[in-house]
Amino acid sequence: MHPMRLTGLVLALAVVACDPTAPVIIGISTGGGGGGGGAHTLAFTVQPSGAVVDQIITPGIQVAARDTLGNTDPTFTGTVTIALGSNPSGARLDGATTVALVSGIARFGDLSVDKVGDDYTLVATAPGATSATSAGFSIVAPASGAAQGR
Repeated sequence: MHPMRLTGLVLALAVVACDPTAPVIIGISTGGGGGGGGAHTLAFTVQPSGAVVDQIITPGIQVAARDTLGNTDPTFTGTVTIALGSNPSGARLDGATTVALVSGIARFGDLSVDKVGDDYTLVATAPGATSATSAGFSIVAPASGAAQGR
């Protein structure tokens, strides 16, 4: 943090400490909520891993709503929707693709992809937040090689 910004912050805290009714405290906001009061971003905190076609991706994918400091914001509410971004095989993403944030985290525990392919990505979106794109992952055929998608 720049020294001048730190000085201003210390000064504001000193004013509040001397006069708890000072109007400075009124202007402070945590930026919570689904769209008002701050620049939130989404981030994959558990990235998708490779999986077998038509099988649930494990561990379950998690997306966090982060505040301007990069911390998970437990007050950010609403839903996160996840979809295939890069989709080289024209696959379908199955499972619950829209889930509610709980303590700032959306947990997707039943997602699967219906076609074999490499370089898939997921995109997470939420009202009031900047979207996020996952790392790439692959979907492979079962070990027996019997099913290659639908």
